[in-house]
Order: sequence, then C-alpha cells, then structure tokens
Amino acid sequence: MKKIFNKEFAIGLSVIVAILILIFGIDYLKGINLFRPAHYYIAYYDNVDELTVSSPVLINGYKVGQVREVNFDYTRPGKVEVVMALDKNLKLPAGTRADIGTTLLSGARIELAMGKGPDLLPSGSELETGVKAGLMNSVQDGLMPAITGILPKVDSLLYNLNLLVADPALSASIGRLDGITGNLLATTQGLNNTMNSQVPRIANNTVKLTQSLDTVVGNLGQLSYQLKSLPVDATLDNVNKLTENLAQFSKQLNDKNSTLGLLTSDPALYNQLNRVSADIDSLILDIKKNPKRYISIKLL
Repeated sequence: MKKIFNKEFAIGLSVIVAILILIFGIDYLKGINLFRPAHYYIAYYDNVDELTVSSPVLINGYKVGQVREVNFDYTRPGKVEVVMALDKNLKLPAGTRADIGTTLLSGARIELAMGKGPDLLPSGSELETGVKAGLMNSVQDGLMPAITGILPKVDSLLYNLNLLVADPALSASIGRLDGITGNLLATTQGLNNTMNSQVPRIANNTVKLTQSLDTVVGNLGQLSYQLKSLPVDATLDNVNKLTENLAQFSKQLNDKNSTLGLLTSDPALYNQLNRVSADIDSLILDIKKNPKRYISIKLL
C-alpha cells in the first residue's frame, strides 16, 4: 500500500512540476517574468487591432513593461480591457496617457505619454487612452488624398493613350517612318559606295594639286629672286631723272619768256602760222590750176 502511494505521489508531483514548468516556459517565451515585481494598470480601448498579450509598453522608445491581459469588457459595450504590467520602480504621474501605436515589423504596442500632474497614480489605476498614428496610417492619410486626385488624371491619360494608339494615322505615320528609314539606309549605302569609289580619286587629285602648288611656290621663289636681282635702284634713278626732265619741260612750256612758252602762249606767232598755212594752201591750189606758170618744159 505504501509502495503504491509513493508511486502515485511521484507521478502527481511530476505532473504538477511539468505543468508549472510549461506555464513558466510559455510566459518566458512571451517575455513575461513572473518573478519580477510589477505594478498593474488598466486601460480601455475601442479597437486593439494587432495588440496581443506580451506586446511591449514603451516610454520614449524604451520598454518599461508589457501587456499581461487583453479582455473584452462586457460591462462596457464596445470596450476592450487591457492590463499592463509595468516596472515596479516606474511612477506614473496623474494625466498619463496610454496610446496604441503600430509598426511595420513589431506590430502593435502601447506608448505611454507621461502626465504633468503632481500626484502619482497607484497600482491598478485606469489610464487615459488614445491612438497614435503609425507609419501606415500616416502614409494612408498623406498619400491617399493625393492618389485619389491623381487617379482621374491617370484614367484620362490612359484613355487618350488608347485613342492615340487606335488612331489609323499613327499606323500610317509608323509606316512612313519605316519608308523614311529604308530611304535613309539606301542613301547611307550610296554615300558609302560613293566615298569608297571617289575618295582614292580625290586623294590622287589632292596629291597632284599639292605637287602643282609646290611647283607654283618654286616659280614664285625664282621670280622673287629675279625681281630681287633687278637693278631697281638704277631704274628708280632713271625714273626720277625722267620725272625731273618732264617737270622742267612743263615749266618751260608754262614760261612765256622761253621759246616753248612763246610757241604755246604768243598769239601773234599763232596768227602768223595760220597766215603761212593759208598762203601755202593758196599756193598749192594755184599750182594745181596753173602748173605751167610754175613749171616750164622745153623740148629740144
């Protein structure tokens, strides 16, 4: 009898120990330390989406506790009761608010906004609540109105784009572009062929032109040398002398006292020359009329 009692007692004790280990293990995996003293505070929310047991409670991003219970309060329709276990050394002043916030990775959390009141809230007090806009809410509130305004414009743009694509003129233009591309290709090939056939000829002509230019430059050099070897100084002296003689001759023509000046400026001499010329003309006419008077021919 004693042996059976000892066996059953050992089995029962093992089961109890296993249950305790299981409970403590589950709480430990949830981040709940049952051996750490804590103060409990209660908050009521209309919506606790993604908030679960062991969700963190933060102050300025630092974890000071966690959610221990999430229960629907049947005495307050539409309210959800959340029990928070906070560090025993944390003192909450009056007016402290518990806001629910969300993140993309860690889900929901509770952020405490410390109050300004002089009194401290005892353990078990009810905290004021609020909702802190998360990143997704901010994105939704900031971008959704803009996206809503852009959607009609995008729809109109797509509609106009469909009309443009369906327009037969666009297909015709594309066909013409194909033809223009083909013509450009043919033109390019023709230019390539022309260049391949004409470039050597142009190069030969360029060589010949260069040779001709070299010959011309050589002839110009010889001409320059010949011009340099001419007696330019003597020629210039002769020209100067000729110029002086012409100036002296012009001066004599203009001088009334010189013979040339009298020939050009004396009217009496001019008149005498005219009379002599007239007499010579009369004499010639008379000779033509009466040659026997001036010429006598005697026959033997």
